[in-house]
Amino acid sequence: MIKKPTFEKISPNFGSSVLVMQHTKKIKNKNSAFWHFHPEIELVYVDKGKGKRHIGNHLSYFNNSQLILIGSNLPHNGFADRLTTRGTETIVQFKPDFLGENFFKIPEMNAIDLLLEKAKKGLLYRPETKEIVGPKIQHLIDLKGFERISLLLEILNDLAKAEDYTLLNVDGFSFETEAQDSAKIDMIFKHINTNFQRPIPLDEIADKVSMTVPAFCRYFKKATGKTFTKLVNEYRVVHATKLLSESQSSITDICFECGFNNFSHFNKLFNEITGKSASKYRSEIKHLIKQG
Repeated sequence: MIKKPTFEKISPNFGSSVLVMQHTKKIKNKNSAFWHFHPEIELVYVDKGKGKRHIGNHLSYFNNSQLILIGSNLPHNGFADRLTTRGTETIVQFKPDFLGENFFKIPEMNAIDLLLEKAKKGLLYRPETKEIVGPKIQHLIDLKGFERISLLLEILNDLAKAEDYTLLNVDGFSFETEAQDSAKIDMIFKHINTNFQRPIPLDEIADKVSMTVPAFCRYFKKATGKTFTKLVNEYRVVHATKLLSESQSSITDICFECGFNNFSHFNKLFNEITGKSASKYRSEIKHLIKQG
């Protein structure tokens, strides 16, 4: 059975606002290995390993090492299917406002602010930057306090200046939202995550956050830049990309399993969001898997 994206609650160690984890072998039965999302920005460096990247509606494979930056609430999978001998996967997670609401808005932080904006689509870096930044990311595990924050800012500055990157989810999907009132947004996203396979009436979700329907619609559009219906449909399409790549179900069955009750509507939205038909998406994934 294909898992729905899980909302992941991330808790750094006491006295720290940045979570740094390092794996030396594939971790099983952990949220990070599942299809999940969280408000924290995530930086992933794998020095020796192979695996699959599933970020939003982007899916591809890697056979050696990788360096990725993922923005807030962009659904993604764990990345290291297999770590080679002496291979490590280092994951760094931090909230966009971990240094204060306006820290990255000051002129000196402009480049990093633009980087975090681009990260909402997922950034994949090529070898030149990997060689410079990878060892610094691994060194974060040895540091605490000011030294860790200082090195993280240096890493973000390196990534901001780098030009050898690819946007992974260019026209795709993310739960983009403003930082304020995150508890209410989290509640809405969890409700979508649990109920997207059936119709979610506006009065139901408005009631969930104790708002009238008009007030909810205004709030949600301001917070996410999208209508509630548009975001739910994007969420369903992203789940469909997951099913198309990992299940043997027919495209018609996938359409209904993702909460659509009209196949032509599903096809139209899938094409709008991913830039291709569901059948073409599936055939390209099969080709990728054969190459991998």
